[in-house]
Amino acid sequence: MKIRQISIFLENKPGQLAAICRALADADINMAALSLADTTDFGIVRMIADDHVKGVETLKKAGFLVRETEVVMVTVPDSPGGMADLMAKLDNAGINIEYSYAYGFGRGDKAILIFRFSDNTKAEEILGQ
Repeated sequence: MKIRQISIFLENKPGQLAAICRALADADINMAALSLADTTDFGIVRMIADDHVKGVETLKKAGFLVRETEVVMVTVPDSPGGMADLMAKLDNAGINIEYSYAYGFGRGDKAILIFRFSDNTKAEEILGQ
């Protein structure tokens, strides 16, 4: 299923992630998943929020550089090998994964994977088969 991801570009210095979290909390926006990648000078926070439109507005108003991206959300069994069949389908179709992150429900039955593919539409077709 295609969903909207919020990407925030920030300086790699103390307090930046805390400021993002505080702005979202004050606006009553829940983060369902989060990934942080950094370099020496900057970082990219990628997140799924319960209200991406309000999240983008809130973060822009707080002074952050924000971008929305279409990503694909996939549910898999939360057990050993849960991703193996999925990866085989993508590999066989020649689909490139640009990045991915995951979160579990905490119950041990299902996990959610978030992907950005080179071709989200083709990947979604393959995964839907």
